[in-house]
Amino acid sequence: MRHRLPAWTATLTWKSACFIVVMCCSLAAVLGALVHVEVTRQTVGTARDKALEKLRDASRAYEAGEALPPDSGLDPAELPPSLRELAVGGRQGTVVGTHDDRPTMWAAGPADGRALATAVDYSQSARTISGLDHAIIGSSLLAIGGTLLVGAFAVTRVTRRLHQTATVARRITQGDLDARVGDPRTWDPARHQDEVATVAGALDTMAGSLQAKLMSEQRFTADVAHELRTPLTGLQAASELLPEGRATELVQERVRTMRQLTEDLLEISRLDSGSEAVETDLHQLARLAGRVVRASGTDTEVVVVRDAHVETDRRRLERVLGNLVANAHKHGRAPVVLTVDGPVVTVRDHGDGYPDYLIAHGPQRFRSGSDSRSGKGKGKGKGHGLGLTIAVGQARVIGARLEFRRGTGGGALAVVTLPLPWPGG
Repeated sequence: MRHRLPAWTATLTWKSACFIVVMCCSLAAVLGALVHVEVTRQTVGTARDKALEKLRDASRAYEAGEALPPDSGLDPAELPPSLRELAVGGRQGTVVGTHDDRPTMWAAGPADGRALATAVDYSQSARTISGLDHAIIGSSLLAIGGTLLVGAFAVTRVTRRLHQTATVARRITQGDLDARVGDPRTWDPARHQDEVATVAGALDTMAGSLQAKLMSEQRFTADVAHELRTPLTGLQAASELLPEGRATELVQERVRTMRQLTEDLLEISRLDSGSEAVETDLHQLARLAGRVVRASGTDTEVVVVRDAHVETDRRRLERVLGNLVANAHKHGRAPVVLTVDGPVVTVRDHGDGYPDYLIAHGPQRFRSGSDSRSGKGKGKGKGHGLGLTIAVGQARVIGARLEFRRGTGGGALAVVTLPLPWPGG
């Protein structure tokens, strides 16, 4: 099983912090190494010059037969072996070693087949280099910590604005077209816009344009439905006066279809406007489902697994269930089963199931999807595709969740999940 990193490691703040730490550590390491090498080179060079100068004085004293300077001698016991071999071989050299348990810069040269050596105290130089290394490490840690804090503060400000923009985008997706980011950088000309402000401004502009178009569409739908209502009423009255016959039946059927379509359009326009008022009361769900099936006049089986009382708008819930049952009979195949299991109501047919687009994105207006199901969508059996749209809208109004799935073993399955009443409510 592949190990997955925690979700917080995918955040921009975490990635920015890692980037800042890595860059600061790399920069501190490079600068620290350069400073260490340069200071060490200068310190060692100074100590080497002193040791060689002392070695020259010792060589002159040795050649003159005078007493050797302090910390000088022939073949001292603590002289590093490598330097001893170099001096015996006839060359001069220096090396850092110890003398009396202290850091020492040794210098040695040839003296009649022996090694003439001098020692210079290197303790202060070693302490200087060690102190410099500690200072480099401490200042690097402080610099990394300070940079990380400043960087985290700056990145958090950016990510906070991004989260706000994403929240507004989700609200718009859920239907709240009044949501806006309102970044002051987008409307204050005295402030320069950054990339986040540009995205926020584009989102606000898109939301405003989308809201204007949807409101125009809603007004158009409502106006068309209202305008059609009056002539259709007159047309229906006139059709009742026609002589009986097949032609009259066809006219009356088409008039009823158009009137139903007009009423559906009006209902959708009210749902879109968000002006619907909910009248809730406590209802027994199994009894309400049975009433819906009887009113539909269809051969629908009602199965009650577990009854429940729900606080809802009876008329709107009956509209939701009625549309689902009608759709199942119109576009599916028998048997159609309505099941009540607590606050969950399912309507299932045994046809070819809902089309892929409907399951993924929900119903679309004037697209019934009947051709993708039982094949009953031809001729007069074909609907105008608003029934499921109205069901979704009414379910949203009463706070229910309506999902469209494929049933186990085939068929279409609509699941309505109702909120339960508050305990003691």
